Amino acid sequence: MQLFTRSRQLSETTGGGADPDDGPTASGEAAGEAPEEAAPSRWERLRGRHPRTARGVAVGTTVLAGALLVFALLVPNRVERLTFDAFLRLPAEGILLAALLLALPPKPRRIAAVVSGVLLGLLTVLKMVDMGFYQVLARPFDLVLDWILFEHAADFVRESFGRGGQVLAVIGLIVLFVALLVLMTLAAVRITHLMTRHRPAAVRTTLVLGVAWITCVTLGVQVTGVPLATRGTAEMLGNRVEQMRAGIKDGRVFRQQAAADAFADTPPDQLFTGLRGKDVLFTFIESYGRVAIDDPAMAEPIDATLKEGTDTLEAAGFASRSGWLKSPVTGAGSWLAHSTFLSGLWIKNQQRYRSLTTSDRMTLTSYFRKAGDWRTVGIVPGVRRAWPEGKYFGLDHIYDSEHLGYQGPYFSWTPVPDQFSLEAFERLEHGQKDRRPIMAEIILASSHNPWSPNAHMIDWDDLGDGSVFHQIKKEGTDPKEVWQDPERVRTEYRKSIEYSLRSLVGWMERYGDEDTVLVFLGDHQPVPTVTAGDTGKDVPISIVAKDPKVLDRVADWNWTEGLKPAPDAPRWGMDAFRDRFMTAYGPQGAAG
Repeated sequence: MQLFTRSRQLSETTGGGADPDDGPTASGEAAGEAPEEAAPSRWERLRGRHPRTARGVAVGTTVLAGALLVFALLVPNRVERLTFDAFLRLPAEGILLAALLLALPPKPRRIAAVVSGVLLGLLTVLKMVDMGFYQVLARPFDLVLDWILFEHAADFVRESFGRGGQVLAVIGLIVLFVALLVLMTLAAVRITHLMTRHRPAAVRTTLVLGVAWITCVTLGVQVTGVPLATRGTAEMLGNRVEQMRAGIKDGRVFRQQAAADAFADTPPDQLFTGLRGKDVLFTFIESYGRVAIDDPAMAEPIDATLKEGTDTLEAAGFASRSGWLKSPVTGAGSWLAHSTFLSGLWIKNQQRYRSLTTSDRMTLTSYFRKAGDWRTVGIVPGVRRAWPEGKYFGLDHIYDSEHLGYQGPYFSWTPVPDQFSLEAFERLEHGQKDRRPIMAEIILASSHNPWSPNAHMIDWDDLGDGSVFHQIKKEGTDPKEVWQDPERVRTEYRKSIEYSLRSLVGWMERYGDEDTVLVFLGDHQPVPTVTAGDTGKDVPISIVAKDPKVLDRVADWNWTEGLKPAPDAPRWGMDAFRDRFMTAYGPQGAAG
């Protein structure tokens, strides 16, 4: 009510008094008594001394209020659509809202004005959140499933720009949220009072706009290629309602899918018979997407890196095959891609992820554990706190960022450079004597957004405890400067991918042997700033082995020789890999 009272006081500055439909304003007047004369307010005294200025302020405030409401109705929810043309439209929702407010009695109208202002404020906030989600995930915000991502975003800001940057960002967002709600409510109340004080003109204007909207829709009138009449806000909200319904239905569908597992009854001694005695490494390279290979601005240096890697591995006796997988996500959401790859299910949202990790669905890693011949470990430097889901994936031991022995600096979000993570794996597990074969899930995080500053390769013998990276970080770029220029962002992204690839190839050359089998892939495409409008979700995947029998078993996959998949190489959904891999390396697979 304070908002309403304040807006009512402001509305009087345009020269009007109370709402003409409101009746007497004081009990004394209703009884025919003469009201006591109130002392003039400071604003009234100022208006009396400077009537022109007061009139200008009142008119300007009213214009700004109207502009704010139009902005809320017409502003798109994607940055690339935020153009001047987007505001040259007639919003059906605004016309209908005006008609509703004019038709209501005084008291319901006042309530409707406040409620409308709050809802328009929330709508504007939702559109702004959508902008951020499209910039990072290339999709809108999910009102049911995406709330947890705000926590991840806060962690990302803290790791990239420090605790102070995180606090300032959170405070700024809270202030913006409150300001939008307050200003939008005041604007709605003010414009409502203006319409009711000038009811005949407001009714005529609303009717004219309504007829104009219908005419423009009927004739398909456009301005600079954009339809003049729009109901975009209603369509957006309708899509959100349908999204929520689909999410509820999807939960039931997913539970049915998770219950069907072709390998659930396979005896342990019949699992991975074609890999007995081998160390099997499933390695994810963060944000390693198809754009790194196909984009003309990055293709040449990445192609050179992949060719160099292929040649290096061949010189060491290794062969490789490569193809494409379609990830369920783009821009971010690595855990959804990892769980899709390992579970053989399409984990496209947080609801499915929660359902998966609380189910008894077996993953690729847990099947290795069930087989009994492998020690299963995880190298997950991106994990910096408790990760209860790790137990679900069937890992005997997990090494997070605090247990790799790293004493160097963070590289923006990345806690441990890839080369050090791989060397730590060698020191802690792979290089141990008299050990069992290892199945390892390894996450290489150096190519994680924001890609600045970047680490670079050094002599493996000089890694030590990682302190050497302090100087390397000082020599790197500043993310605040890099992100002012999209081309610099793309360049730093490309460099980070090159670093991850060289780290992995270098480890294989140095430590790999006849019994090493490496499967490495990207988890998802990078953010739209890098993909430059490409909405594809393909990522490269490669298998590397020295034993020819290993690659013979996947000969019918028709993957490309080397580390670079051909443009027309086979493309599967990421969820298809688990079953195909287990089939190829089980008793039913091709004999070597």
